[in-house]
Amino acid sequence: MTAKHEEVGLSNDDVLKIYETMLMARRVDERMWLLNRAGKIPFVISCQGQEAAQVGAAFALDTEKDYIAPYYRDMGVVLHFGMTPKDLMLSAFAKAEDPNSGGRQMPGHFGQKKNRILTGSSPVTTQLPHAVGVALAGKMKKQDFITFTTLGEGSSNQGDFHEGLNFAGVHKLPVITMVENNKYAISVPYDRQVASKNVSDRAIGYGMPGVTIDGNDPIEVYKHVKEAADRARRGEGPSLIETVSERMTAHSSDDDHRQYRSADELAAQKEKDPILLFGAYLKENGILNDELEKEINDRIMVIVNEATDYAENAPYAEPEHALKYVYAEKGGNE
Repeated sequence: MTAKHEEVGLSNDDVLKIYETMLMARRVDERMWLLNRAGKIPFVISCQGQEAAQVGAAFALDTEKDYIAPYYRDMGVVLHFGMTPKDLMLSAFAKAEDPNSGGRQMPGHFGQKKNRILTGSSPVTTQLPHAVGVALAGKMKKQDFITFTTLGEGSSNQGDFHEGLNFAGVHKLPVITMVENNKYAISVPYDRQVASKNVSDRAIGYGMPGVTIDGNDPIEVYKHVKEAADRARRGEGPSLIETVSERMTAHSSDDDHRQYRSADELAAQKEKDPILLFGAYLKENGILNDELEKEINDRIMVIVNEATDYAENAPYAEPEHALKYVYAEKGGNE
């Protein structure tokens, strides 16, 4: 009997790479929470519970030519596209070497030119029209790439979402929008945010296919994002994908989700942990065993420890650099 990952064209090595990137995102995220609670870094906004959707989707893209416009939880996406744990820790500590902004932005505001990660901004959903604009530029220049952007389901109620998708649909642009529905917009549950059963139900209004899928299954996410990517590359336009998963932490390190989520709900979501679910799938198919699992985790923890130590000891930006890149410098290109 053919395994599910083989049915969609993924090899055993592929799914092990997906698992390893998912686990790397989880371990980096867990370390950031410890650093925050120890008073060493100011803020964490977590990817925990959404790693399968993020890495499964990123694996379906071309890291050598496609552009991504991620949202603030997308540690799994940016790790696959070339950001390193050291990069992420430098950002968390707001050090001068932070590749996103030189320590100027909060963590989660990803941006790295060499890996085609479009710089994000704090107002939610602004990344969607950016992705659509880059897709338009690529189409006008007849360049062979697509753009991929993500957002939370709460962001699907912002004007940028509707304007961006409508423009992409009208012009049949090669852009994939993936809504990572973790069921809460900070403290507001899904049924108080969106009137339709699914966010993907809105796709028909913008002339594009829409689908809602299990965000805890990276193979399922890979399958649908790959189909959307192939469609976009053929010139058939944009797609809207909604992945449903759990937000396993509070909204951020400044939030206490016990104030609006029951103890039973918080306990039940642990059964949907994508790391455990995917690890079990790999073991059932003879791809992963306890020994290899420990080897992968040990290797990851060495990298996380080295990244933490490096970033903690790295220098902060010079105070006189606070206005760098804001105003033209004398003698520069004005």
